[in-house]
Amino acid sequence: MTASTLRGKNVTTLSPNWFGQPRGLTILFLTEMWEIFSYYGMRALLVYYMTKQLAFGQEKSSLIYGAYTSMAFFTPILGGILCDRWLGKRRSVIIGGATMALGHFMMACEPLFYPALATIALGNGLFMPSLPSQINDLYRSDDPRRGWAYNVYYVGINLGGLLAPLVCGTLGEFYGWHVGFGAAGVGMLLGLIVYLLGGKYLPEPRPARCESGNAPPLRNGKQTFLLLLGVGLAVTVFRGAYEQIGNTVPLWSDTGVDRAFGAMTIPMTWFQSLDPLFVFLMTPPLLAFWQRRARRGKVASSMRKMAGGAVLVAVSYLLLALAAQLAGDGRAHWSWLLAYSVVFTLGELYVLPTGLGLFARLAPPALGATTVGGWYLCIFSGSLAAGFVGTLWSHASHAAYFALLAAIACAAALLFLALDANARRIEDARAAEIAAADLRRADATA
Repeated sequence: MTASTLRGKNVTTLSPNWFGQPRGLTILFLTEMWEIFSYYGMRALLVYYMTKQLAFGQEKSSLIYGAYTSMAFFTPILGGILCDRWLGKRRSVIIGGATMALGHFMMACEPLFYPALATIALGNGLFMPSLPSQINDLYRSDDPRRGWAYNVYYVGINLGGLLAPLVCGTLGEFYGWHVGFGAAGVGMLLGLIVYLLGGKYLPEPRPARCESGNAPPLRNGKQTFLLLLGVGLAVTVFRGAYEQIGNTVPLWSDTGVDRAFGAMTIPMTWFQSLDPLFVFLMTPPLLAFWQRRARRGKVASSMRKMAGGAVLVAVSYLLLALAAQLAGDGRAHWSWLLAYSVVFTLGELYVLPTGLGLFARLAPPALGATTVGGWYLCIFSGSLAAGFVGTLWSHASHAAYFALLAAIACAAALLFLALDANARRIEDARAAEIAAADLRRADATA
C-alpha cells in the first residue's frame, strides 16, 4: 500500500524511518523543530534588543516580554477553534507558519516592533495546536506506538530550542540584532518548506466542517472534559515547579554554584542548554525501554507515567536542596547542576509528551486542534503559577526553597494518581470507539 492509496485514512503502513515510526511523524518532527528554532531564536534576543537597541528600561522590557510569552501560549486556544471550525489543520499550519515568518522579518524594522510581536503571537496561535493534532492520524487506534510518538515529536521541540540560542543568539549578538531576527524568519520558512514537501506522507486533509462526520462519536464527552480539566489542573501545579528551570534555577547557578572548570569559568547560560540536550540524548533509549516493556505486556497508564515523572522532578529538586544545604554560605560544585539536569529531564520526558498525547487522543470529534490548544492553555496557567512560586525565592533559604519545589512536584504526582482510574476507563472507551469506526470504514471500502 502506498501513500496515494491512503487518502483520508490512517497511514500506519508507510515504511518507518525515525525510531520505528511512520514517515509522516518525521515531517511533523522537522517542521516543529524549525518552528521552535524561529520562536526561541527570536525570544533569546528579545530582552537584549529592547534594553540595548531600543533603550527600554528593565521594568518595561520585562513587562513586554511577559505579555508576549504569555499571549504566545494563550492564542493557541483561539487558533485551535479557527482550525477546527473553518480552516482545517493543513491550512492552519501554512497560514500560521507564514504569519510567524512575516512577524520575524518585521522585527528588522524598529517602527514595526509592536506589530511584529503581535503578528508572531497570532501566527503561533494558528500553528502550535494544528501541527501536533495531526499525529494521531498517522496511526491505527490499536497501534502502541501512538503513545511514544509524542516523545519523538518532543525531541523536535527541544532540538530546535537547543539550536536557536546558538545560531540566532550568536548572529544577533555579533552581527546585529536584525540579522538574528532574520535567521529566525528563515528557520520558520524552512519549516514550512519541509511541511509542504512532506505532505505526501501525511493523511489527506479533510475540510474542517466535514471532520465531525468522519470521526467516531464521543460517548463520554462530559467525563472526558472533566478528566482533561483535572489533568490540566495537575499540570498547572507541576509546571509551578517545572518552570523554575528557566526562572530561579538560573539565579542559583549564577550566585550559588562554583562554575570553575580548570582555568575557565563555565558560562551560566550554558547550563540552560543541558535540558534540551538531554532530551535529545535520552529519548531514543527511553523509547527502546518502553518498547521492550510493551512487548512484555507491561505498558504503564498515562497517569502513572506522568506521576512517576513528577516524582523524578521532585528528586531533582531534592538534589539541589542537598547541594545548597551542604554548600552553606559557599558555592556548590557545578556537577550538582549536571546531576539535577539528568534526573529533571528524565522526569520531564515522562510528563510533558505524555500529557500532550493524552489531550490529542481524547479530543472530541472535529475539535482536535482546539483540545490541543487547551494543553497549551495549561502551559499558560502553569507559567503564571511558576511566576508566583518564583516570588518566594528571596524569602527562604535556597535549600528550603528547592525542598518546596520538590513538595509541589510531589503534590502534582498525587493529583495524577488520583485521576488514574478514570483516565484508564475513558482512554479504553475512546480507543474502542475509534477501533469500531476504523472497522466500519474498512468494511465500507472492502
